[in-house]
Amino acid sequence: MKKRIRLLGGMFAAAFLLGVVLVSAQQPEPPPAPGPQSQGQPPRPPMDPLGDSMFPPDMIMQHARELDLTQEQKTFMRSEMQKTTTRFIELQWQLQDAMEALHETMKANSVNEQQALAQLDKVLDAEREIKRLHIGMGIRIKNQLTAEQQTKLQSMRHSMKGPGPGGPGGPGGPGPGGPQRPPDGPSYPAN
Repeated sequence: MKKRIRLLGGMFAAAFLLGVVLVSAQQPEPPPAPGPQSQGQPPRPPMDPLGDSMFPPDMIMQHARELDLTQEQKTFMRSEMQKTTTRFIELQWQLQDAMEALHETMKANSVNEQQALAQLDKVLDAEREIKRLHIGMGIRIKNQLTAEQQTKLQSMRHSMKGPGPGGPGGPGGPGPGGPQRPPDGPSYPAN
């Protein structure tokens, strides 16, 4: 049973992160700041606009004891994760089918614009539904947490991130997470 919960939790965490990535990918990237820091370095990925307001379910599950989650909270979160995971898988299939159909439409030598755009709408609708699913679940889970639990999670997240950009261990700084340079190649952020 524990393996199943962990598997579902892992699947959900991956699905949630995909949703956050899709949401953040839609955000416009700020122009690079002029100066020596922006020269020779690749642009940094855009910040997640909701990252500081939402809590990944896997983080909540990992710290359930520290957060002193009630049995009701745990049951609610498990149920939400199972429902969301099931729906996410359905939507992933829909998205895959829509992408394949769009690809087939676009392969023609002469593309029917109306047909291609209609198929694109199906792709975008599926992506929108996935984002809405993840954000909705994140909201429902957050609403089950007390203010004290949310404060603890914020503190845990802050301590896991370490120093900010440019500081030791942060993006652009020395140490883990800073730029890594391959032997004869350009610098790039390590993941």
